Amino acid sequence: MTMVVLPSLVVSLLCLLRAGAEVPVQPGFNAEKFAGTWHVTAAASNCSVFLKMKDGMKSSITTISFTPVGDLSLKLIWPMPDKCQKFELLFQRSRQAGHYVGTSAQEMRDLRVMETDYSRYAIVHELKQKGQDAHTALQLLTREQDASTQLLQKFKERLPTVGLTEDMMAILPKSGECQEGTG
Repeated sequence: MTMVVLPSLVVSLLCLLRAGAEVPVQPGFNAEKFAGTWHVTAAASNCSVFLKMKDGMKSSITTISFTPVGDLSLKLIWPMPDKCQKFELLFQRSRQAGHYVGTSAQEMRDLRVMETDYSRYAIVHELKQKGQDAHTALQLLTREQDASTQLLQKFKERLPTVGLTEDMMAILPKSGECQEGTG
């Protein structure tokens, strides 16, 4: 069984990397400037679960840090109807600064910081593959809990470049719930 699983994982990973190859990464990406707390203020995805839930979602808090070897650690606190859901993910750095890959037994993730000014916003692309299913997501991260009209417009302009449309997007309202350290 291992001999069958390993080649399919390798093929899936190669497809995932190839699919993400056209997605640009912030030139001269600086991990130190990117680290810290961000708010997810808008998101878009072609994932059916996201599309069903997007209208009821609220802004979440993401804390990004980097390990001594340059891997990206992401801690996300997401308000759910009945509780605060916490997620922790670790992405290994790739050869390209601003591009990270996460692999587990169940899924593979390709994360790219497409654009950021480090102090106000970042647009992050994620390709997630679980078995034969692949989903694309784009997130607008902001240092403050609000996103300006200009940042939302910039985010909307990126959607078609990764195969997403405005009807797949949610502008996430502020949430006083699930502040960092709760849950």
